[in-house]
Amino acid sequence: MSTPILEKCRAVYLTAEDLRIAASLIYNSYYDDPFFIEVLGSDNKMVYEQKLRAAIREELNSLWQQEQALIGLFEDQRMLGVACIMTQEVPLGEDRYWNWRLKMMLGTGWQPTQAMMDKESQILKYLPGKHCGILQFIAVAPNEQNKGYGRTLVHTALSWCDEQPKVNGIGVWVNQDEHYELFVNTGFEPVTKIAINSVEGELLFHSRGAK
Repeated sequence: MSTPILEKCRAVYLTAEDLRIAASLIYNSYYDDPFFIEVLGSDNKMVYEQKLRAAIREELNSLWQQEQALIGLFEDQRMLGVACIMTQEVPLGEDRYWNWRLKMMLGTGWQPTQAMMDKESQILKYLPGKHCGILQFIAVAPNEQNKGYGRTLVHTALSWCDEQPKVNGIGVWVNQDEHYELFVNTGFEPVTKIAINSVEGELLFHSRGAK
């Protein structure tokens, strides 16, 4: 994708009115994600889709309520992609708030809710410090794939990190080769392999200010 086209984009914090579209972009991007397929179960397509929508909706609402970084990439008024970053300043893993647990459990079931908390606990265990961000979601609209927007979103997340004096870097857990290549090519470094249930992925980290 040419630089002039990318320069037409703007990255801004999402408003409450943007959350529905952001949820749709994330849903399409994570529909084939091995982690969600594993923990939500894909035997019944309709049930899987309902649970995935519920999981994304509740997580977005939680991030919004806790004033975490929800960043949209726009061309004019059209959302091209979204990146969602949470910090260790909010309860994660086994420390998740009871109302998040209840809503997530009602929407997806207890075992998926527990698996999501286990994933976060494993990530927290291996992050290099107590003041890191975690890239929870990154998504590009289906008809805008392979145009450079994913890389732009990653750089936008890193720019956000560089402006946060209390955030030492950003971690992300990836379980697909193409995602691994995207993050490594934008300066993330491998930390460790983490398996959640039968899904193995790699925890990557980018330190604030690193090139």
